[in-house]
Amino acid sequence: MNLRNLTLAFLGAAIGVTGMLTLTPTPAAADEQFFPMLVYRTGAYAPSGIPVANGFRDYYTMLNKRDGGINGVTVTFEECETQYNTKIGVECYEKLKKNATLINPFSTGITYQLIPKSAVDEVPILSMGYGRTAAADGRVFPWVFNFPTTYWSQASAFIKYVAQQEGGEGNLKDLKIAHVYHNSAYGKEANPTLEVLADKYGYKLTLLAVDHPGQEQKATWLQVRRLKPDWVFMSGWGVMNSVAIKEAAIIKYPMDHFVGNWWSGSDADVTPAGKGSIGYKSATFHSPESNFGVHKDILKYVYGGDMEKAKANSFGEVLYNRAVVNAMFGSEAVRTAQGKFGNRTMTGKEVRWGLENLDLTVARLAELGMEDFTLPVKVSCLDHETGGPIRIQQWDGSKWSFASDWISPIRDVVRPMVEEAAAAYAAENNITPRTC
Repeated sequence: MNLRNLTLAFLGAAIGVTGMLTLTPTPAAADEQFFPMLVYRTGAYAPSGIPVANGFRDYYTMLNKRDGGINGVTVTFEECETQYNTKIGVECYEKLKKNATLINPFSTGITYQLIPKSAVDEVPILSMGYGRTAAADGRVFPWVFNFPTTYWSQASAFIKYVAQQEGGEGNLKDLKIAHVYHNSAYGKEANPTLEVLADKYGYKLTLLAVDHPGQEQKATWLQVRRLKPDWVFMSGWGVMNSVAIKEAAIIKYPMDHFVGNWWSGSDADVTPAGKGSIGYKSATFHSPESNFGVHKDILKYVYGGDMEKAKANSFGEVLYNRAVVNAMFGSEAVRTAQGKFGNRTMTGKEVRWGLENLDLTVARLAELGMEDFTLPVKVSCLDHETGGPIRIQQWDGSKWSFASDWISPIRDVVRPMVEEAAAAYAAENNITPRTC
């Protein structure tokens, strides 16, 4: 097999990405570990998709140049442009699934469509912090992994954060909370949790859908102005996020009470609103900073120390960092599998075992230059999500900084919901759950 990252040498010219690197291919190796990359560098979701694609690309490139791959196995990769379109995403998967290590759909809609295919094709899905939340139950979804957290955990942690800011859970009663969400499978994911918790705590929930791609939201924010909610939570993506933040600024909604989910808190989301975005908050499960050992290694091995070129390729941005975390999870799953099956190319089935037995300790994260960058994770047959905590970050006009400690989800609410939804999916699809 020819190295699939050869295609990347032509990608910058083909799609016009500013500062796109031309990668020098690594000489062919006896063993290659192929990572398909479903990307969206074009269209309405490009502001979110470009830094994600760059983060994956740079981490894989660093592994090859610094370590010679994963225990001597060269990492290869190929991009396929989905435009965040579910149909095209499925076509990309079919094109790239042969010899695939795993698939990162980076779209909840695409993930939904690939779930029934993955078991048949023996290609594990790593939908890190997105996709079908019920897949956290590994008994029903052995081929799907959504660690380190899910939309339902995130929504519950957001409510805990609001309670902290309001002086306790008792003060949630009669608060007005609005959820502005992308009118898609992704955007709707948080709604069941927010509704259950509204019943539990007594806050008044308003759901406000924004249709694809989200460039027209004036009517939505007129509703917000009329409702005067105490807090606004947003599940947006791509251009929807920047438009929402600009519209919120226009109606003078207090930004420190406007909290996006972890897909609504990137640099590209806040900069278009200028000073109007100051104070805006979002959830995250990793640091927004770029001074960790892994960043130093990427800068050295991928960019030759050229920070200007690195910055032109999204280096250190929030979504770039998220892709670095994601690529690390996938490569460490391969490494875990190699510990059982030997230092060679891992099959999808073997990588699935590696994902389910992944135990990223503080010590291992330190070895990877990622201590305090993200939390340790320990995956199990029963729990494909792991702990699910988040932090809140806040924009000060030039950078993101943490505005909270780690907030654990409301597990006694969320986990039963996960198991109930997984059981329903199993019944609908004639799946016999595994015994864990």
